[in-house]
Amino acid sequence: MTTRGYTASKEQLQKRLARVEGQVRGISRMVEEDRYCIDVLTQINAVRAALDKVALGLLDGHARHCLMGHGGGPADPEEQVQELMGAVGRMLSR
Repeated sequence: MTTRGYTASKEQLQKRLARVEGQVRGISRMVEEDRYCIDVLTQINAVRAALDKVALGLLDGHARHCLMGHGGGPADPEEQVQELMGAVGRMLSR
């Protein structure tokens, strides 16, 4: 079995994602109930922040495990930098 940078914290990661999933369902209910727009937007921003935190944790695990420990990422340091910066760029391009 291949281990990933997040394998050790997988249970915590899944709990966080379940919380985010619940937040998204809550936003859907808010829309269904015609809640105030700013309140809905506030909750959307909270979900984004929670997902950003998850993503940063995954990036940290990737850098420490997959790149530094050669756990499945490219062996060439230049390719490692390109891969990591590509992931960061995709995160920031929303």
